[in-house]
Amino acid sequence: MDSAVSDATADAAAVPAAASAAPAIPVQPGPGQAPAEPDPEDGAQDWQLDHSRAPIATKIVVAGGFGVGKTTFVRAVSEITPLQTEALMTRASEGTDDLTATPDKLTTTVAMDFGRITLDNDLVLYVFGTPGQQRFWFMWDDLVRGAIGAIVLADTRRLTDCFPALDYFESCGLPYVVAVNHFEGTARFEPEDVREALTIAPGVPVVIMDARKRYSVVETLLAMVEHALSATPE
Repeated sequence: MDSAVSDATADAAAVPAAASAAPAIPVQPGPGQAPAEPDPEDGAQDWQLDHSRAPIATKIVVAGGFGVGKTTFVRAVSEITPLQTEALMTRASEGTDDLTATPDKLTTTVAMDFGRITLDNDLVLYVFGTPGQQRFWFMWDDLVRGAIGAIVLADTRRLTDCFPALDYFESCGLPYVVAVNHFEGTARFEPEDVREALTIAPGVPVVIMDARKRYSVVETLLAMVEHALSATPE
């Protein structure tokens, strides 16, 4: 009898201890109650903790020829899972899509790529990658609407592929930078050599970068933002 009572007492004492060890269930705010504050330890940004500040959201477009690395560019820098509209290439595109420089390419973007990155605490960049083939150019007007600037990716093995993007942004007056995506095993050229080959105005930045490396893509985005601010300071 005494043994049974002592066992029951021990079991009852163990219940609060187990309950205190269980993770707390977050309580949803009721009507009229303020939502819980973000926890800095959960990775909240400064602007999320300061209600007097709001993030500055901007839009940047990444354009260029077929297979130049636009999807890779967006994927490398996005802090969220990027939206990609990749489709397998079929024989229907033979004779239209030139795979000479990219023989291992199996997919192509058929709508757009989308990613997001937060720079300088409260500056949020929404990055849109355009499809490169001519049959998708009709989408560019919609993708460019509201953008502060553009990045034209170029491949030195086929510089002529980026001329349509250069002509487009020149005609619509959107600030842009030229980013040479340097592929392994290809000759490396200086920015001024590329500028001369493309007959780009002196005020347009030309950078050499690697679309696979996040830090390189971030530097390119920063160059784009800086150029857009200088071109349209208001």
